[in-house]
Amino acid sequence: MHAVFVYGTLKRGFVNHDAAWMTPWFAGPARSVIAYPLVVAGPWYSPVLFDEPGIGSRVSGELYEVDDTGLDRLDEIEGVARPGGYHRIAIEIERDDGERCRAWCYVKRRADVAVIHDGPFASYDDTRYVPRAQRG
Repeated sequence: MHAVFVYGTLKRGFVNHDAAWMTPWFAGPARSVIAYPLVVAGPWYSPVLFDEPGIGSRVSGELYEVDDTGLDRLDEIEGVARPGGYHRIAIEIERDDGERCRAWCYVKRRADVAVIHDGPFASYDDTRYVPRAQRG
């Protein structure tokens, strides 16, 4: 199993949660141990965590425990193999009970983002994200 920390549209109540079949793997709320900049960016108003540890805020999100197939599905949704897509790194997260662990997290380099609309934030709750099915 793989621990995965999500902070944006893969969280419960957001559009990509159901598309990624996340519900059975929910392990609880969590946040990053180190600060990262979380912004709303790009033409689709996507939540983006920049791979810049120590800048921004400790980011709130959710921890999931996924199998190999689930991790592959998340890589596909996050565009890991596509130019300009996210890449997966391991970060340290802290659960609400204080327990810490390493978890995969999807991040981007600032150079891969043309427009930043808002942020940085400690938690993502923006509603402007445009799902793939609605993009022109």
